[in-house]
Amino acid sequence: MKGTDGKETLKKALELGAKPLSQKRAREALRYVKPFSKWIEIITCEGVMGESEAKAESFTPKIVGPNIGKVTTASDTKAAALEMCELGVDLILFVGGDGTARDIYQVVNSKVPVLGVPSGVKMHSSVFALNPRRAVEIVVKFLRGEIGLTEGEIIDVDEKEYRDGKLKTRLYGYVSVPSDHVYIQTVKRASPITIDENEDQIAIARYVIEEMDNDILYIIGPGTTTKAINEELGQSSTLLGVDLIVNKKLLSKDVSEDIILYELKNREGKIIVTPIGGQGFIFGRGNQQISPHVIKKIGIQNIIIVSTPGKVSKLKHKHLFVDTGDQLLDNEFRKYVKVIIGYRLEAVMKIF
Repeated sequence: MKGTDGKETLKKALELGAKPLSQKRAREALRYVKPFSKWIEIITCEGVMGESEAKAESFTPKIVGPNIGKVTTASDTKAAALEMCELGVDLILFVGGDGTARDIYQVVNSKVPVLGVPSGVKMHSSVFALNPRRAVEIVVKFLRGEIGLTEGEIIDVDEKEYRDGKLKTRLYGYVSVPSDHVYIQTVKRASPITIDENEDQIAIARYVIEEMDNDILYIIGPGTTTKAINEELGQSSTLLGVDLIVNKKLLSKDVSEDIILYELKNREGKIIVTPIGGQGFIFGRGNQQISPHVIKKIGIQNIIIVSTPGKVSKLKHKHLFVDTGDQLLDNEFRKYVKVIIGYRLEAVMKIF
């Protein structure tokens, strides 16, 4: 669905099998808070907006905000954030994506520092930690006075355009975030539209196509670099979705996790992904269809990473990231890998 902004979109996503991740990621973050529970007070909302998760992790939270119904809304988020602001909390730690970040920004602005634990589909804003564990490490350093504050950009995309394969981003404003230049993700940057960039994408595509094996399911992640593969094959493709190729022919476009797993029942597969510009994520940002289940079935050794030299040079941290939602799987990724950067040209990069 390329996001879940709005009641109808969320309802349709759930009907199609989407699984909410916020509660799981909230509990993961809270587990890392436990060693510091003697000097950190948890203030949260009732029910599934924080209370249930906090109590499940043995906290006794202070409850604020509106009465929460069966279906939570953006208004609930705004009301809770406003009350937290008025209470003078030291930091608002939220779990969600760019839509949640926008909701909080509208009422908090820069009055109280915020930090996001990523659990959305769209995470373009520079207010998110790399994962729940890193989020808590940042929180602890900030509350101890070891780091200060900086400005984080609140950016979101037009979901309707996004679902149509068009990426239109808008800067909504700035919030105060803890100043950590390692564990907070940068803003997503689009690849530059230049002759050199285009030629590099074509060179990568030709090399990948030459190396393709017969009867293997190739799972092609989103991005302009990966899109060039289908273009070189003379086929239409999805810029912002996941496509499937077998024997150099397009099998299916813009597929879900269920379709990928179905097609993997009777054949082996390989995954081709490109890092998100500026951020460096190869999994966990915008390609959640390639889930931990899919990755485990494929095997890490069957993942092909492609990136133009221009994109590599503009990665802020100069290495790659994963945030699949499965911590054990993420740990398996933490090593040096080869990245195809041209025709029969490879670079070695570290996955952090």
